[in-house]
Amino acid sequence: MLLNKKIAFVTGGSRGIGAAIVRRLAADGAVVVFTYAASEERALALVAEVAAAGGNVQAVHADNADAPALSAAIAACAEQHGRIDILVNNAGILIRGADASVADFDRIVGVNVRGVFVASQAAVQHMGRGGRVITIGSVNGDRAGFEGAALYSMTKSAVAGLMRGMARDLGPRGITANTVQPGPVETEIVSEEATKAFLRTIIPVGRMGQDSEIADFVAFLAGPQAAFINGAALTIDGGYLA
Repeated sequence: MLLNKKIAFVTGGSRGIGAAIVRRLAADGAVVVFTYAASEERALALVAEVAAAGGNVQAVHADNADAPALSAAIAACAEQHGRIDILVNNAGILIRGADASVADFDRIVGVNVRGVFVASQAAVQHMGRGGRVITIGSVNGDRAGFEGAALYSMTKSAVAGLMRGMARDLGPRGITANTVQPGPVETEIVSEEATKAFLRTIIPVGRMGQDSEIADFVAFLAGPQAAFINGAALTIDGGYLA
């Protein structure tokens, strides 16, 4: 197992792409601690599922917009396990609308940008050489792909820039920082069949992505074979942006 006994911290790990990442990292041998913001029942169900498969995983309640809670969760993980080897910034929200309010702006920036900054700054204090910071961005960081995408696109562009800067700062310490930019993925966020059918017509491979495919790519970046990938924004979208 390439990630055997690595300590991974995943934000927003209870559902969708985040849950797929938790499953994959645990399957590859990592000890995984993940945060959830809302459903304790869903988080504990994932813990039980991964444990039944032989994985080592723990759920911690922490909203990504709550900087003290997020920092405390990361500090507790490092204290319990002695270090953090892998941080996956997955937690994020989508707020649509060209007429979004200042409150909407503050909320989405708090979760999607400030939370990534807080988690990254906290986690790298406990990382040594070979450490990985992986942030889940979006193809919408490069192109506003739907009406009302302004705030969401802004936040995803911002975290890609943050990762590039961190790559320069952390590279000399042997720590890499990268962004994974998924295209349309079949998760509960995209639930309408008409929307799915339309997306299939504009993706060259003729289908939407699976959350497990994003998780596979994250696992690759977390492993030793990705040591020379640093400061990259890596798109995985079936040709959606081509």
